[in-house]
Amino acid sequence: MMKLFKRIAVALALGSALTIGATQAQDIKIAYNADMSGTAVAELGVAARWGFEAAIEDINKKGGLLGRKVVGVIRDDLGTPPKSIQNMTELIDNEKVVGVVGPSNSGNALAWLHIPQNAKIPVIGATATATEITTRYAKEPQNYMFRVSMVDREQVALLAAYAVKASKNKKIAIIADSTGYGQAGIKDAAEVLEMHGVKPVLIEKFGPKDTDITSQMTKIKNAGADAVIIYAIADGAANVVKSMEKINYFPVTLGTWGNLSSLYYRMTGPKLAPHLIIAASTTEDSNERTKALGERVRKNFPTMTTFVCAAQAYDAVTLLAAAITKAGTTDGPKVAAALEDLSGVQGVIKTYNKPFSKTKHEGLSVDDFYLAKWTEAGAIVRFQDDIFKSITPADLKR
Repeated sequence: MMKLFKRIAVALALGSALTIGATQAQDIKIAYNADMSGTAVAELGVAARWGFEAAIEDINKKGGLLGRKVVGVIRDDLGTPPKSIQNMTELIDNEKVVGVVGPSNSGNALAWLHIPQNAKIPVIGATATATEITTRYAKEPQNYMFRVSMVDREQVALLAAYAVKASKNKKIAIIADSTGYGQAGIKDAAEVLEMHGVKPVLIEKFGPKDTDITSQMTKIKNAGADAVIIYAIADGAANVVKSMEKINYFPVTLGTWGNLSSLYYRMTGPKLAPHLIIAASTTEDSNERTKALGERVRKNFPTMTTFVCAAQAYDAVTLLAAAITKAGTTDGPKVAAALEDLSGVQGVIKTYNKPFSKTKHEGLSVDDFYLAKWTEAGAIVRFQDDIFKSITPADLKR
């Protein structure tokens, strides 16, 4: 009988060891949940996916994380909050992912923020720009939402600073679509301009399905505005610029980073496309790392346009991996704490020194942003002129 007990004990110990070994050998799953087919921002979601996958490929070439292979679990949320919520629940509860990158649409993120927050799973946004995404749970003991993307208010800080310096008469107008995105942009732009001592000469709106915006642009022209800030995604901004052409009115025109989408270029055409000056966090010609990533991704995905999303997603995965390595575990609270204590992490956009802290979960700020333009040939390049070079840090901190 004693021998039987010993055999059972040995078998149990062996089984326990095998279970532990199997657990240690499990793949580390990182999720990507974003719109890749449903709305006008799907192009951004697809590009970000390519950067997400490239980063995971590089991590695995270096041996993975904690001696384990990293696997990307990808879900298309179709640009709708219900589907995005469903994806997040399934990814966390069933797939047991240790982190998430996404989404493309700010509304989707705001719809499911409570899910990873309650599950204590770190999320790094790489596309959506709504300010509230990283601030809603800022007062909690641990905020699990981080971001490596442009923030709406920070974009406005750069666009407004340029508009104030470019305008000769300080008559600056704002035009935006009537969606929540556009209306939040109006509020931000008006507030930042007033910090510069400039009150918008006119604020106009248009419906997201409106194509002829000549009436609004005529009002802006008659008000004497020599600079206009457009707050709309690519199709709306394209219709504004096309309406400017109809009334032969071409003021200094600035727009947000969603206009890096090829939809803007396809709608305006090569002659009109360069008219818009766009806020950007990076372009393929920014540095050798961005150039290399662009060339690499295009070998497999030659149709990619919104490179900025690929770069931001690549860096989001890189930072999450660095945090897992620093924490020595995939435990959510420990990884989140490690994200707030990173330094010297080399991304493609920049080297991240203390990108996050307990009170700041934005990996990029207005200090990292610059301006870009479409060329007539359909490429996006960095835009620098004497006006941009004259902008000081004080101009951006308003």
